[in-house]
This record gives sequence, structure tokens and C-alpha cells, in this order.
Amino acid sequence: MIPESFIQELLNRVDIVDVVDKSVPLKKAGANYSACCPFHNEKSPSFTVSPTKQFYHCFGCGAHGTAIGFLMEYQGLSFVEAVHELAKMVGMIVPQEARDASKSVQKAVPGLLETMQQSASYYKSELKKSPRAIEYLKNRGLSGQIAARFQIGYAPQGWQNLQSVFPHYDDEVLQTAGLVVENEQGRRYDRFRDRIMFPIHDQKGQVIGFGGRVIDSEDTPKYYNSPETPLFQKGHELYGLFLARRAIRDAGRALVVEGYMDVVALAQYGIEYAVAALGTATTPYHITKLMRQTDEVVFCFDGDAAGLSAAWRAAMNALPALTDGLQLRFLFLPKGHDPDSYVREFGKEAFEEAMKTALPLSQYIIQHLSADNPLQSQEDKVRFLNEAEPILKQIQAPRLALMLRKRIAELTGITLDEMRSMIKLPALYQPSRQPAPRQTRKTVSLHRRYVLMLVRQASLASAEDLQWLHGDEEEDRMVRMAIETALHNPQSNPAAIMHQLEKHLDERLIREIQRELHLLDENLDFALEFEGARKQLREVYSQRTHSRLLDSIREKSLSQLTEEERELLKQLNTR
Repeated sequence: MIPESFIQELLNRVDIVDVVDKSVPLKKAGANYSACCPFHNEKSPSFTVSPTKQFYHCFGCGAHGTAIGFLMEYQGLSFVEAVHELAKMVGMIVPQEARDASKSVQKAVPGLLETMQQSASYYKSELKKSPRAIEYLKNRGLSGQIAARFQIGYAPQGWQNLQSVFPHYDDEVLQTAGLVVENEQGRRYDRFRDRIMFPIHDQKGQVIGFGGRVIDSEDTPKYYNSPETPLFQKGHELYGLFLARRAIRDAGRALVVEGYMDVVALAQYGIEYAVAALGTATTPYHITKLMRQTDEVVFCFDGDAAGLSAAWRAAMNALPALTDGLQLRFLFLPKGHDPDSYVREFGKEAFEEAMKTALPLSQYIIQHLSADNPLQSQEDKVRFLNEAEPILKQIQAPRLALMLRKRIAELTGITLDEMRSMIKLPALYQPSRQPAPRQTRKTVSLHRRYVLMLVRQASLASAEDLQWLHGDEEEDRMVRMAIETALHNPQSNPAAIMHQLEKHLDERLIREIQRELHLLDENLDFALEFEGARKQLREVYSQRTHSRLLDSIREKSLSQLTEEERELLKQLNTR
């Protein structure tokens, strides 16, 4: 465990400009530095690095973060690896907080993330002890190196093996994490038993879930995933994305396949830019995540009926997330093959050659709709138009939508205007060519403005402000947490303060604060701006208190009023 105090000191000592410039040459642009974004393809620079705030931010794709985050995103490092890399750059030695094994039973129940990591380590160690599991992986052609890279493990046979890792086997955290199941009689047992274990990582490289595959092909289900948990929503995550990010950017494409073994086998043969949906069809969330990495996504499916059905679901689910700069293509392998078997039989070059034949989304849609429709009779064309209508309504990308509308009108023998009169389609708005609107700053709430000033200059915090601060809404908690963090770290830079806040605030809120922080005018008098925000915020909370007292007065008789309430009533009567 790396002490939190060390991470704070590291973020305060490292210069993000030096870190980024080693990988992405930067040019001075006013108070900041700029470059073309390394996380998506662009012709004009929208990626900026702030030396005063110690953040990078791309106004094009939304990528943002600290020096630690940059190394994780750009080099595909885990959080711990990124910390070690930064420490080397500034000549610091990373200390480790040793754990006393004799006190492990008495220590507090671990959190969800720690629980998942301990489980992953356990499964990994169990794989080394199981000749049967090792033999299975060897028979599937996997090397020890590739198994180690993906942290593949093994959940042994038996009902309560995890009890050896978690002495408090009845703790709620194990059930919340999806590691144990409780039956109707209240008896607990391990969810994963006698399965090859594939850890699922989030964008920071932290284990948030598992996929378990049977060894005996007669067992069902073949794959068994972690349930939905506070850490893991399968419709939001892609297996292998954390490890594949660098390869995706280098190749300029992402390959989406169906299974864990497909991802691992492809990586072993040098196709390291593959990811897999987790037992569900591709969702708009998946597309959005991949768009952060590349502008080209190739879906690869088996050529059987199940593969064809999965491909169509993926295409339909992707429609709301489409943009004109994104290329979606669909590759169907010969019947009897999946990506795993195909790459083993024919090799990397043949697989990548096959990808060149993948159908563009628009062509795939037309092909699918006309597969069982000869488009000969008027009735055929009406059916074709009826089936195309809901698809056209979902596509918001202006150029793609227009081209697809024209093609469908052509195939049905009508004009575009005639089709518009029959189908109520959303208007197509061309995106502005001027880059300025991307950087236009929205109005920031008073609470947010107060927090931004504190993050920018932590020394402005005052413990006195905690006395008048009340309420339990999201913005109230945000202000309270910002004050407490700044009070504990008065000399820290914005990156270090934000790192602390990440542990306590919602991820969406953190992203918004970081974006607003990057847009903050460096020429402001922060002390004066903060004092103004503080004065206004105190007035807001004073009015809240005032309103609550008035509500209380209305519900009481005159004899029941407290002295404070009587005084308030007197003030109101004199106005």
C-alpha cells in the first residue's frame, strides 16, 4: 500500500508539463501549453496542459486528469505503476505501508475495491496450484506470459474457499461485491467455483468484477459474470480495454469481440487492440468509451445465426452514440470459426487482412434490411421503409443520417422530400466549424465557484465556514468536503486537492469540476473572487435558516415560540 501522504507530496512536486512533453511535444500557448490530442485523431490542437493547475484537458474528446492519470491513459499503466514512474522522474522513493498479518483478522472490513483486488490475487495464486486449470489453458494455446498479463486465475472447487482469504466470511461487503451468494436458508457460498477467472478492470486498472469460464464443457453456464454492483455495471465496461488502450491508439482502431478468450488469444498473436462486451450487446456507453480512444471500431462476430443476431443488436444499440467522425464496421468470420480459432489457424496477418473486408455500418444496415426483401413490389418497398424508419430516427450524426436517408429513398423509388413527408425524422443540424463553442464556459453555480477557488488556492480555506454550512444536498456535501480537504492540505496544488476529492465525490461531479477548473481565468484575483463567493454563499445559507424558522413559526401558537423565533417575528413586523 502506498501512503496517501506520499501521493500528495508526489503530485505537489511533479510538473505535468514535463511529464506530458516527454510523450507529446507541447507548444506554449499563453499561460498554458497545447498539442494535438494523443487520445483521439484531430488536425488542430485542442489538448491543453496547465502548469499552474497541474491538469491536462482536451476540449475535443473530454480527456482530462493529473500527471498520474496521463501516464495511466497514455502508457496503459496501472495506478501503482504510474506512481512509481512519476517517482523515478523526480527522484523520490516510493514507500510501502507494511501490513501486520497477525492483526489482519482484527482490522476493519476492507472496502469493495480492496476486496476485489484481494480476490483477484487469491484466484491468481490458486491457478499455480491447479494442474488441471493450467493444462486447460495450455490446451487453449495460452502462454504463461499472456495469462500473467491478463491476471488470469482459477476459482477452485468447493463451497467456501474465500473464507481462507476473508475470515469475516459473513461480512456484507463480500455479498455486495458479488463474490458470495446467500441462499434462502441463509447459508453463504462462493459464487465462482471450478472456473477460470478473468478479472475485469476499470480505467484505472482496478479490479471491479470477474468473468468465470467453465473448464468442463458440459457445465453450464459456459461464462458466469459478476452481478451488477456499486463498482460494476456490465453495460458500461469492456473487458480488456485497460490493457488495450495503447495498442488501440497505435493501430488506429479497436476490435470488439464476444468473449474473454477471444481477447486473450488475439493479444497472444499480436492483435492487442481487442476488447469484449461482458455478456451483453454493445451499448452506447461502450461506443462512447471507445470513441475516447479511436475513430474506428470493428465488430467481429461468428458467422452463425447467433453471431448475426448479436451483430444486429450491437449495430442498433450503437445508433444513438454515432458521430460523423466515427467509423463502425462489421466483420463476419466463416461458419465454425470465432476470433480465437481463426487467429490460431490463419495467424495475425490473415486476420487483419479479413478486417479490411468488414462492412461499414450504413452498408450493413442496408444489407440486413434487404436480406429477405427483394424490393420488387410496392409492398416490399413499404415494408423496407417501415423497417428503416426507427433506425433513421435514432441517428443524430448529420452527414451519416443524410447519406443513409438518400440511399433508402433511392432504393424505395421515392425522393428525399417525399420520404420526409411520410416519415417524421429529426432535423439534421450541421455542427459549427468554429472551434470556439467547445470551449465556451457554462454558468457556474455559486457552490461550484466557491469550490473552484478553494481547489485553485487551498490556503483560502477557513474552518469558520464549516460552522454556517449545513444541508445534505450534493452541493452542500461538495462544499464541506472541499473545505475540509483544503484545510488539511493548505499548500497543495489543484491536482493534489482534486486527487483527495476523488475519493469522496461522484465521478461525474469530479469531471465537471476539473473541466471548469481548466477554464478558470488565470488573471483572476483569487482571494477577492473567493471572498465574494463566500459572502454570497453565507447569505444563501442564512436565508435557508431564515426560511426554516418562518416555517416553524407558522406551525406554532404565539405562546410556543422560542426567544429566537419571537425576535424574528418582531423583525418581520417592523419591515
